[in-house]
Amino acid sequence: MIRYAITNRALYPGSEQEKQAALLAEATRWIADHIDYIQLREKDLPAAALATIARKLLQTINLTASPTRLLINSRPDIALATNAHGVHLSSSPAELTPAQVDDLSISANHPVPLITISCHTLADVQRARTENVDAILFAPVFEKPLPNQQPLPGQGLDQLRAACLAAAPIPIYALGGVTLKNIPSCLEAGATGIAGIRLFHRSAESLLTSPKSLMP
Repeated sequence: MIRYAITNRALYPGSEQEKQAALLAEATRWIADHIDYIQLREKDLPAAALATIARKLLQTINLTASPTRLLINSRPDIALATNAHGVHLSSSPAELTPAQVDDLSISANHPVPLITISCHTLADVQRARTENVDAILFAPVFEKPLPNQQPLPGQGLDQLRAACLAAAPIPIYALGGVTLKNIPSCLEAGATGIAGIRLFHRSAESLLTSPKSLMP
């Protein structure tokens, strides 16, 4: 089962410096546990700060020979500048396409990066399938709580199953409201892995320290 952790320094208390330090400590723990992918999703950070965090995480990955791969959310320029392993894109029409990201890398004499993409409908999935992405994050599968807002309704396991069939052979990672208890249901529906933010933080200690317990 693929594990795909997404960062969110807003979950940590303290000053901006303390939040970034906590993010680095958490992600370092993921790297030590050989989490498959880390998506650096700190959209509001200045480019320089984002690049500094990415370089520190990549250095840890290299020094520990971890198989973890680092992807930068929506910033192929940062991914190129830091030699990150890939980029995560949204399915928004305003977003760069996977082909454009590939072209940027090739023109910079870099290897073609890993690309994952978020999809929220079957039409999104079908479009992503034609775009040569490495994996699709399908969301939200389950109801997702939102701060100071009504929860975002989940699409359910039947829709996840349909997405997996539509995406094949591209793997789908279930995202949105995924918990330790419902992971088996996601895998049974055809998901290759699971993705999340809160799921991978310290409140889900057993997920990070005992990956065998999550195998179907």
